[in-house]
Amino acid sequence: MTPTTETTVGIGGAAESTDMVLNIGPQHPSTHGVLRLRLVLDGERIQHAEPVIGYMHRGAEKLFEARDYRQIIMLANRHDWLSAFSNELGVVLAVERMLGMEVPPRAVWTRTLLAELNRVLNHLMFLGSYPLELGGITPVFYAFREREVLQNVMEEVSGGRMHYMFNRVGGLKEDLPAGWASRAREAVAAVRSRMDRFDDLVLGNEIFRGRTRGVGTLSAEAVHAYGVSGPIARASGVDFDLRRDEPYLAYGELQDTLKVVTRQEGDCLARFEVLLEQTHNALDLADACLDRLAELEPGPINQRLPKVLKAPEGHTYAWTENPLGINGYYLVSKGEKTPYRLKLRSASYNNIQALAVLLPGTLVADMVAILGSLFFVVGDIDK
Repeated sequence: MTPTTETTVGIGGAAESTDMVLNIGPQHPSTHGVLRLRLVLDGERIQHAEPVIGYMHRGAEKLFEARDYRQIIMLANRHDWLSAFSNELGVVLAVERMLGMEVPPRAVWTRTLLAELNRVLNHLMFLGSYPLELGGITPVFYAFREREVLQNVMEEVSGGRMHYMFNRVGGLKEDLPAGWASRAREAVAAVRSRMDRFDDLVLGNEIFRGRTRGVGTLSAEAVHAYGVSGPIARASGVDFDLRRDEPYLAYGELQDTLKVVTRQEGDCLARFEVLLEQTHNALDLADACLDRLAELEPGPINQRLPKVLKAPEGHTYAWTENPLGINGYYLVSKGEKTPYRLKLRSASYNNIQALAVLLPGTLVADMVAILGSLFFVVGDIDK
């Protein structure tokens, strides 16, 4: 009997049934900064995903305890650098609530106006950058053109382009410049007239729709489990918006104009559609605020404060509907000029945790599309 010889010709890692661990970031074009994703892959499919955060941590919550109530506005301003005005707003609302302070009507309407303009600026960044991450370079140029138009009026009123530092406990830093309202109205009209570019260039693009429709579907149950909020939650059918459900500022009087945009699909395309439609509505709200400001009698835009501002002993929680979701400040005071404790609940921190359930089962090729559709800012995660 002739002896048989068996020869094994080359075996790779796949033959050993081992999974590959892949690190995306912390410096990666699609992660909007220093976010790291630890992925476990089975071939081209993601089996496990873990967001690794903390690379931008600056200890803002601890620094709040060593700054007085005027200084902490600067610290709160920066965690979501695309929503600086809204970040400031949450802090001053919390302190004003502790003080039992009434803010002049002119300040209330001006805050609402600037918050909505800030919302448009935030959304335009993602309306331009998300298609860019999927290979479409043109929309980002249009997005930045519209951002410049609005940033010009925001810079004129506050002196800042990103970190406005315009809110104060009791109102705003100063009144609006002469003629500013008409220039702001022209800017809003100019941006609105060109918003259809995103419908044509992005939503009308079959490649974009093919990359996003049915990809990265987030269920309403996962939204509730992870505390996801903002446009991402509403794209999954969770109909919740603090501006309507717990009105603050002047939103209680803007219910006829305010439209809470929702979708049921919960995929990447739905999240982009919600963001785009919400931008249209924010422009309408800005117009409504300008109309009301024109009707108001001249008056103060802030309250006179003592040289040393101290909040009474106690605690409170103030939350606002920031552009990216719910932003909350839990303030504890011992009656001193600095907070005893100020805890920040940021939108991006909760939203990014949903990647743990969104990414498993999807292809690596779809990872960038899913990650970009969560519309987060890394500083808002790490605080």
